[in-house]
Amino acid sequence: MGIVSEGKPYPLGSTLTNDGVNFAIYSEDAESIELALFKPSDLKCPNETISMKEVDAHVWHCEVSGIKEGQLYGYYVGGPFDPSQGLRFNKNKLLIDPYAKSLNSKINWDDSIFPYDIMYGSSVNNEDDTEFMPKSMVVNDLYDWQDVRKPERRWNDTIIYETHVKSITQMKEDLDKNIRGTYSALGSSKVINYLKDLGITAVELMPVQQHVDDKVLVDRGLTNYWGYNTIAYFAPDLRYSTSHDNQIKEFKDMVFNLHSNGIEVILDVVYNHTAEGNHMGPLLSFRGIDNRTYYFLDPSDPSKYVDFTGTGNSLNVSNPQVLQMIMDSLRYWAIEMQIDGFRFDLASTLARNLYSINMLSPFMNVIHQDPVLSRLKLIAEPWDIGPGGYQVGNFPPKWSEWNGKYRDSLRKYWRGDDGMIGEFATRISGSPDLYDDGGKRPHSSINFVTCHDGFTLMDLVSYNTKHNEANTEGFEGGIDENYSFNYGVEGRTDDKKIMGLRYRSIKNFFLSLFVSQGTPMILGGDEIGRTQQGNNNAYCQDNEISWYDWNMDEDKQNLYKFVKKAIALRRSNPVLARKNFFRGDLVAGTEMKDVVWLDKNLEELKIEDWKNPSLKHLMVWINGEYTSEVEYSYRKITGGDLLLLFNSSDSDIMFKLPNDTKKWELYLDTNILNMDTLPIRLDSPQYLLKARGSAILREIV
Repeated sequence: MGIVSEGKPYPLGSTLTNDGVNFAIYSEDAESIELALFKPSDLKCPNETISMKEVDAHVWHCEVSGIKEGQLYGYYVGGPFDPSQGLRFNKNKLLIDPYAKSLNSKINWDDSIFPYDIMYGSSVNNEDDTEFMPKSMVVNDLYDWQDVRKPERRWNDTIIYETHVKSITQMKEDLDKNIRGTYSALGSSKVINYLKDLGITAVELMPVQQHVDDKVLVDRGLTNYWGYNTIAYFAPDLRYSTSHDNQIKEFKDMVFNLHSNGIEVILDVVYNHTAEGNHMGPLLSFRGIDNRTYYFLDPSDPSKYVDFTGTGNSLNVSNPQVLQMIMDSLRYWAIEMQIDGFRFDLASTLARNLYSINMLSPFMNVIHQDPVLSRLKLIAEPWDIGPGGYQVGNFPPKWSEWNGKYRDSLRKYWRGDDGMIGEFATRISGSPDLYDDGGKRPHSSINFVTCHDGFTLMDLVSYNTKHNEANTEGFEGGIDENYSFNYGVEGRTDDKKIMGLRYRSIKNFFLSLFVSQGTPMILGGDEIGRTQQGNNNAYCQDNEISWYDWNMDEDKQNLYKFVKKAIALRRSNPVLARKNFFRGDLVAGTEMKDVVWLDKNLEELKIEDWKNPSLKHLMVWINGEYTSEVEYSYRKITGGDLLLLFNSSDSDIMFKLPNDTKKWELYLDTNILNMDTLPIRLDSPQYLLKARGSAILREIV
């Protein structure tokens, strides 16, 4: 061991210096902290332990000379074990550095990791767990980005593809077997070229920060596959690397390759809770370092946790030290990893001061003024399970939100529910009832029909109820109300008529999504008809249930072509991605409003029509002379008009077309299977839209 000196209290974590490594860790209540250093050849016990003596503003620190990048370490933190006071110290437990940028392994579950006897739940467990715990690793952040910059896509040009690093690549047979399921696979030319061909501008990755597979899942032969169970907020998950000491470089290589091809990277992050669970959970990091600082404890019983997340605990984001850790983590990913944006899981928890929600909370205020983070794409999942947690439409102007009302409204409309025409029109207009105030724009609405949490699109039209038997949790988990419709048979069928209806329904959802104002997001694999066999909560399924099946029959190939064509129209036609909301006003220089809502007879809808529960068809005439707005280059936006036709009824509808002064071509129809026949010039003054169908007509200019 080299010379130990006092070191510095900042930055937190392990930091390379000219002579060695500086270590700094925060704890208000600890009575002692020992730094444990390990050799790779012996991970059962430390090679050296160093008692940290220097403490500044609750930061314990020291510098050790002669050690370097790759050094493995952890902490033993001593203090009282008194759960009734919120204190859970145990100096026999090796703890992960909250600022660790890399871990050397996953947890090897053993009873010794728990601070109590798991058989009885009361007596203190003083067994040493060192050999079973991951070790933190000192890293070097240097990387040559070769002047490749972030794409910085404008919000209204963004097409988001939500995916999982392993799911999209594990069964892709044109990839080398050695890299499937990894960052290297996602960053490969084959996957990137696929995304570019489809028209995707941003991938939103399900959690890639180091997470924990819960013991209860491991004992059942399952994993926490989705990864919403974080333990190290600075560390890329080693599961997605080809070797467990190279995950940082492989992650950066992936980002580099995606950015080089104009694709942004958005991370799904989980700062609302940790992997340590409830009061019966293990001692892994935060709980054993400073339990009263990191977590919301029940004021009436500090041995218990306040749970706004459904996971057993909630991070106390209102605490300055916890807030600092979150902000440091976000900046690390934004700067060192070059991430373009974040989707915040259960974001309402981040705005909490215990039982109340305040959009002027410390977290919201700090991120608003941060010169780095405020410029990124910030996306909220605008709810949690606590009181007042449903906050759709309430996040600040710099935020966009997963619009759950959009999802539910489109599902109900295309299921054929009565009385949905007005709600449907509102949602495809960018949800102005939610976002047309306070400085917000249509892009504030992240429009989606499906996401990781719930049915895939194919399952949405194939199952009336969830089928989560593979989770071995009985009827627990996964929502019951999915607003789905199976078209006559539950699950898989070879009936060509039913399958035709299902594919048409999927196309209806995609067409509606890509003509909606706002930011479209698709669930990866939906464009090729991916199924999870009816599982609407596949969080623990690291198998073919979650992995994309890339064997595409003719129906799946046609679906892919349809989605690609719908995206292409959106990206080439700015009236489908406006910066501002429709106003229903005349556009300067024309005799037409920016948008007109019509029935099949070309009559503008009246108030009583919007209230008619049996009205299930709609024509939307969008003025292509978009002269009231300008591009970011300050050029006027002009182009041909669009007619959007929707019919969720069980009857065919004959639409009268406005062809007295304009000529139209059929760009898309969800009833037409062969995309190669489109577009088709229309000479008739009418257009027959089949039952449960939709279409796009484009003005010939």
